[in-house]
Amino acid sequence: MLEETLRDAVGVLIVEDDAVTRKALCLAIESEPQLKLLAAFDSVKPALTWLETAVPDVLMTDLGLPDGSGLEIIHACANRHPQADIMVVTMSSDEANVLACIEAGASGYVLKTAGKTDIARAVLDLRSGGAPMSPAIARMVLAKVRDGKKPVPVTDQDTATSLTKRESAILDLIAQGDSYGEVAKLLSVSVGTVQTHIKNIYGKLAVHSRGEAVFEAHRRGLLQLGQPRMRK
Repeated sequence: MLEETLRDAVGVLIVEDDAVTRKALCLAIESEPQLKLLAAFDSVKPALTWLETAVPDVLMTDLGLPDGSGLEIIHACANRHPQADIMVVTMSSDEANVLACIEAGASGYVLKTAGKTDIARAVLDLRSGGAPMSPAIARMVLAKVRDGKKPVPVTDQDTATSLTKRESAILDLIAQGDSYGEVAKLLSVSVGTVQTHIKNIYGKLAVHSRGEAVFEAHRRGLLQLGQPRMRK
């Protein structure tokens, strides 16, 4: 039974240069039976080397690292292992950094100054289809999407992309922060059906993460945030 639990546990890679914070993150992962600490590094280079031969279920990384930016690790992980989920744990709440991380493939963004964050719960939520973010970050991201500041011109190729009614409903719920399980319940379908629709959406939008899908769909005018939630 123990071997089965360990085999099914969510494998986590941590990249954090501050020794105290890194230890705290490692302890949070190791204290949760459903999670398994795969490795922990303090800089970009060893993390990139590790990702060449190993596959995490979840990457947790800081942005400000001694030999570069955590964005390098996010890009490498998203490109090599698109099935992995990525969470940023950092001090930076700068809009440019947040949006760059989401566009690179991160689906969670937690500030170190957010207080006693339940790291284990955030990782499990991320893996189940959620998008855990510190409240201040979530508000800023939603405001960015709704305000549509600095819009990118839509091309003819963009306008040719169309989502089905069900795909649009699912993407809208994902954009509002619902997990795959919550979406499935709202639409009275299975989680597997939701995941299949998500894969189709990714293919149509040429993206690899929830964050990328939301921003790309918004850019193309495919989101309808604020519309009544569809249940059937």
